[in-house]
Amino acid sequence: MALPALKSSDLIFLGLYKRLLESIREHSFHCPKPPVMQSLLFQMHFIFSDEVVLLFDFWSVHSPAGVALSVLVILLLAVLYEGIKVGKARLLHQALTSLSISTSQQLIEETDQHSTSSDSPHVSRTRLRWFLCHFGQSLLHVAQVVIGYFMMLAVMSYNTWIFFGVVLGSGVGYYLAYPLLSMT
Repeated sequence: MALPALKSSDLIFLGLYKRLLESIREHSFHCPKPPVMQSLLFQMHFIFSDEVVLLFDFWSVHSPAGVALSVLVILLLAVLYEGIKVGKARLLHQALTSLSISTSQQLIEETDQHSTSSDSPHVSRTRLRWFLCHFGQSLLHVAQVVIGYFMMLAVMSYNTWIFFGVVLGSGVGYYLAYPLLSMT
């Protein structure tokens, strides 16, 4: 069976492809990776290892004690994440409860006084409290998102010990923080 004849455009494409591969090989040769990164590069499966780079280059671990300390830090981050999540819910509940009471009191006062002015000091205090509560919730949300992304990136190191730290920390954090929701 004969091979089909190649067109000139196919030959040009193959030539460009060959030059691209040569350029990539040459660049890889001139830019060696650090030793830790060579062994950890492109691992897409979980491993049990005492060597891991977490989140930043300076958080490079090479010993079992370092991994244990890193797992503890990640576990505490996961507990903090769950605590912030419950704290946001509790803050929202308290804000809605206090605002609904003050709003109903405001309506009673307005009907008693037959007042139509909406810029009374009580209304401005209610708006200020709502603004401060919303601002606090926004800050807690930002902290929760940042910690969540840090935990995600830590898990993406594909170190099984770190993964176990995130899972255990989430469980412990939920266990400790959830009862705080019922204490209103």
